[in-house]
Amino acid sequence: MEPTVRHNAAPTISETRPTGEVLTLIPAQRKARNNHIQLSTERVTLTRKPAWLNVKWQQGPNYHELKSLMRSAGLHTVCEEARCPNISECWEHRTATFLLLGDTCTRSCGFCAIKTGRPSHLDRDEPERVARAVQHLALQHIVLTSVNRDELLLGGADIYAETIRLIRAYVPECGIEVLTPDFKGHWPALQLVMDARPDIMNHNVESVPRLYYAVRPQAKYARSLEFLRRAKEMDGTVRTKSGLMLGLGETVDEVLTVLADLRANRVDIVTIGQYLRPSFAHLPVQKYYTPEEFAALKVQAQALGFAHVECGALVRSSYHAHAQVQSAAAAG
Repeated sequence: MEPTVRHNAAPTISETRPTGEVLTLIPAQRKARNNHIQLSTERVTLTRKPAWLNVKWQQGPNYHELKSLMRSAGLHTVCEEARCPNISECWEHRTATFLLLGDTCTRSCGFCAIKTGRPSHLDRDEPERVARAVQHLALQHIVLTSVNRDELLLGGADIYAETIRLIRAYVPECGIEVLTPDFKGHWPALQLVMDARPDIMNHNVESVPRLYYAVRPQAKYARSLEFLRRAKEMDGTVRTKSGLMLGLGETVDEVLTVLADLRANRVDIVTIGQYLRPSFAHLPVQKYYTPEEFAALKVQAQALGFAHVECGALVRSSYHAHAQVQSAAAAG
C-alpha cells in the first residue's frame, strides 16, 4: 500500500524569549524563515509549564551506577543528550536508551537538543562496549538509537546490526528495540538492521506533514511512512513503532490523519507525548495538552487498531518500552 501524503500550507510559528534576549535561530528555524514560514518576534503568552509536567527527580544508587558506567565506557545515551524528563525514573529502574554513532548529528531538527555539526570518526568498537554494558547491568530490555550520520553510505546501519548481534550473543534473553533514522531511504541499510532481528523497529514521524519544514527540515513524511512499511515487509514478525510530539501547532485532525497513515502502513505501536522546548534556540511550545486531552486521543488511537498506544504528557519514544512489547504481544 502506498503511503498517504497530504500537502498543506506552511505553518506560522511564533518565537518567544525573555525581553532583551538575542534570538539565535538554529538551522531548522533558518530554513523555516527561508521557506517563508513566519517567525514572529512577538511574545507568545503561554503560561508556565502546567503542574502535570513536573517530574520528581530520583538519584538513587542505580542512577549513579548507570551514569558512572556510561562515562567509564565512553558511551552516550539519548536520555542525557536529549534531556529526557524521565531520565531519573528510567535509570533508577536500570533502563536506558543507548545513543549510537557519537553525539553529533548531521541534521538540524527544530525540536532536538542533540548538537548538530560534523561528526567525528565512526567508532567501530562501540557495539562491543554497548553489549558489554548491557551484560554488566543485566538489562532485560534496551533501546538502541542514534544521531543521523548522513555522510555515511549506510547511515550507521552496520553499527546497529553489529550491536544487536553482540547483545544477542552476550545477553540472549534481553529484548531489543531500535529507534533508527530513515537512512535517507537507502533500503539496503534498513535490510541490514532488519536482518539482525530486533524485537521492535521504531522510526518516529515526530510531527504532522504541514510542520515538517520547521520540525524536520531534512526529513520527508512520505519517506518515513515508506520506511515503516518496508520494515514490516522485510520481516512481518518484528513489531513496528512510531511516535509523535504534540504542541508545535498541529491540529487534532492532523494528528488523527497521521495516526491513520501509520496504521495504513502496518505500524503496531505508537507513542504520543508533549513537546518540551529544550532551549530558547528551539521551536516554541504552542500548546500544552491536558491529561484529559491525551486520554481522549488515546481512545481515538486505540480505535484505529494499534496493538499498543502510549499516550501522555511525559511519554517519550522509549518510555515504558518493555511494557509496550508485552502489551503488543498480548494483543497478538
